[in-house]
Amino acid sequence: MNWGIFEGILSGVNKYSTAFGRIWLSLVFIFRLLVYLVTAERVWSDDHKDFDCNTRQPGCSNVCFDQFFPVSHVRLWALQLILVTCPSLLVVMHVAYREAREKKHQETAGEGGGRLYLNPGKKRGGLWWTYVCSLVFKASVDAAFLYVFHSFYPKYTLPPVVKCHAAPCPNTVDCFISKPSEKNIFTFFMVATAVVCILLNLVELAYLVSKRCRECLAGRRARATHEGHHPDCVTSKDLLSDDLIYLGSDPHPPLLPDHPQDYAKKTIL
Repeated sequence: MNWGIFEGILSGVNKYSTAFGRIWLSLVFIFRLLVYLVTAERVWSDDHKDFDCNTRQPGCSNVCFDQFFPVSHVRLWALQLILVTCPSLLVVMHVAYREAREKKHQETAGEGGGRLYLNPGKKRGGLWWTYVCSLVFKASVDAAFLYVFHSFYPKYTLPPVVKCHAAPCPNTVDCFISKPSEKNIFTFFMVATAVVCILLNLVELAYLVSKRCRECLAGRRARATHEGHHPDCVTSKDLLSDDLIYLGSDPHPPLLPDHPQDYAKKTIL
């Protein structure tokens, strides 16, 4: 897989992310993707070849290897990285859709037709929900893979020697894992970076939600203050989406004036 193209696409996410999102993306590329490409693949490249059992029974080594390694670490990490970074691509696609819609509107309405989005990359409306859902999805994927790793490899560790008694092994045999200490170090490193990424996603999620709540409260206070200064205003939220309609304070002329002739002269003048 060409990870360089994948990295180039995700680099555009930096323009639409918060500070926590930029830290998360840097952590994914430097401490997860680069470690995976440079070292992890090489460490696990000889795991099947160097898995030895103290028997010459044909097929015993293969059966024992499949029993203790149902899924390779590197393949699980590759799938995890793909699923974790896909929501960021959805954010980029949503922004691209907004920009294309804004461009089409400008071509149709002209310069005097206004704009649909003041800033297509600003997290408002549907883009805000897309970004929030991406954070929840990324944290959920990392947590799910941590659970899968723990279920396959308890305590995320590999013992140097495992005992196998599956057929066609003639009896209980000892099998030896290649470089268990080195593999355990990289496993703990990848697990720790995944936990840090989950915490960053949760912190960014809390930041976005709290910021939106503060903006809503500030907007309500501003409307309440404006209504207090203008008690004769009428609010129409359903018709004009929280816009305020202010009625003039000048008194209207009576429908039946006491002196119609005087009122007619005043009107003409």
